[in-house]
Amino acid sequence: MNPLSGVLGEAWNIYRRYAKHLLAIAFVIYLIAAIITALLSLAGVIGSLLGTVVELVAAFLLQAALVKAVQDVRDGRVDMNLGETVRAATPYIAPVAGASILAAIAITIGLILIIVPGLILITIWAVIVPAIVIERSGALASFGRSRELVRGHGWQVFGTLVLVFLIMIVVDIVIGIILVALPIALRNGISSVVAGTLIAPFLAAVVTLIYYRLLDAHSGGAAAGYGQQPGYGQPGGYGQPGDYGQPPPPPPGQPGNYGPPPGQQGGYAPPPGQQGGYAPPPGQQGGYAPPPPPPGGDPGGTAPQDYRGGGYPPG
Repeated sequence: MNPLSGVLGEAWNIYRRYAKHLLAIAFVIYLIAAIITALLSLAGVIGSLLGTVVELVAAFLLQAALVKAVQDVRDGRVDMNLGETVRAATPYIAPVAGASILAAIAITIGLILIIVPGLILITIWAVIVPAIVIERSGALASFGRSRELVRGHGWQVFGTLVLVFLIMIVVDIVIGIILVALPIALRNGISSVVAGTLIAPFLAAVVTLIYYRLLDAHSGGAAAGYGQQPGYGQPGGYGQPGDYGQPPPPPPGQPGNYGPPPGQQGGYAPPPGQQGGYAPPPGQQGGYAPPPPPPGGDPGGTAPQDYRGGGYPPG
């Protein structure tokens, strides 16, 4: 079974339902980075170089923030506002930056050589950012973790990424057509911000959901030990009720897994001829022997055989 079946539809549902929250995160980060870059560009070449650094940092922050936002809304509600989401993602900027830069260098070399190695690296490293943000893996450890999760599902991951890439191309073309009347410099700037704002949240939703689907596939559906939250549109993640799966069924003839063996009540079998595990001595009822009759007859007018319930004469 393909663990990524329907992942694009689920990502679209999250994107559409929480568009206001996700788009706000992307737009604010892009806008602040664009303003800072524009101001730095006034300082000449050095300012432009610093502006490029700002744009890179903003891109890495955006990746971490959107993964954190998708992780947050998977339980069906927004628990962190924009500022809280950005603050929660800030500690991951450095490892995300390190992993992203190393991955970009290796993938570029692979694509330049004979293309196939680059495509393989794109596939096996598809979830390095969720591994860093959700599992708190280090920059280098995230590569091994991503490869471990993708193992056995490489073609499904590659096919999903190809579909996302095609969607991104279509969106870029549509935005370019809409802005075609603007000057080229202005058009490129606006197109970059608009396309990034619209596409980045969807891409983050897809990658984060791929991570959770692969995690479920490798952990038998429970995703234990990695802090999985209940999945969007299905409680407890990918096809699992709750976070911990279903308890094993009880053995035959035992309700609730705790039933006593046949012929026993409460898990305790009384010896043969006894009820409740306690047998009264011979001649006694209920474990209490009636007293012997009084000497010299029955002054009380009550015969021993009239005693009730184990030897107490009626008053």
